[in-house]
Amino acid sequence: MRLITRGQTIEWPRRPLIMGIVNLSVDSFSGDGLADVDSAVEKARGFIADGADVIDIGAESARTNRGPISEAEEAALLRQFIERWPSLASSGDPANPPLLSINTWRPAVARAALRCGGHILNDIGALPTDENARICAETGAALLIMHSVGEPKVAHTHVGYDDVMRRIELFFSEKMALAEKAGVSRDAIILDPGIDFAKQRADNLRIYRELDRLGQFERPILLPVSRKTVIGDVLGISDPAARDAGTVACIVHGMLHGAAIFRVHNVRAAAQAVRIISAVETNAPRSLL
Repeated sequence: MRLITRGQTIEWPRRPLIMGIVNLSVDSFSGDGLADVDSAVEKARGFIADGADVIDIGAESARTNRGPISEAEEAALLRQFIERWPSLASSGDPANPPLLSINTWRPAVARAALRCGGHILNDIGALPTDENARICAETGAALLIMHSVGEPKVAHTHVGYDDVMRRIELFFSEKMALAEKAGVSRDAIILDPGIDFAKQRADNLRIYRELDRLGQFERPILLPVSRKTVIGDVLGISDPAARDAGTVACIVHGMLHGAAIFRVHNVRAAAQAVRIISAVETNAPRSLL
């Protein structure tokens, strides 16, 4: 299995990638949002030093209890960060330079941002049309398809499923076909089951239990486990920032069941967990961990 994006190719089997979350918005559910681009750049630099393989930059919160900022403001913030990316990337491992993921679901913002740079479009909008796929095809960026129901920034706590895994499987089959028809190579697609997005506690736990089923698509599976509501529900922890131990537990489980990328707030803890499990499972040389 491989991931191809803008001149870079990542081959599996290998240890999972760590994607560090940088929120260029004070409106972050976990309380780690940043008010300015300089702060976001420094946070990303620290994440790269801590072992991040991917930086996921977003300027619009997915929280459902806040209104959206304008597309122009979101695009401007992302452009300012992307313009600083070359110096950030050079601070990483030259043999394995970090990737930049652009977190937006709005096509106008995606187009403006990816024209400036970026390797992945992290689209949490559930790909209702092929527009974002066409933008990825035009720019050479990889497309991350997340399962959800309905529009972003709208609460979907009422959504229920007779069989959540079957619904996700059908969704991925449909959306991958849509993306490929729009010109996106299958090797440029990442899949995300959308933990906590239009899901209830039982749905999320079942996704963890049956994650292996998504291996049928032969695409990298991103598991966005970090500080999720389901972790707080199970542990009785209301403060998202206090859920890192539960996050690490989910990472370990995900590694053993096929996840290829983890999207996290605490990069150092995630990277250490991945290296330990990789060493135990594969007895890989230190240089590969």
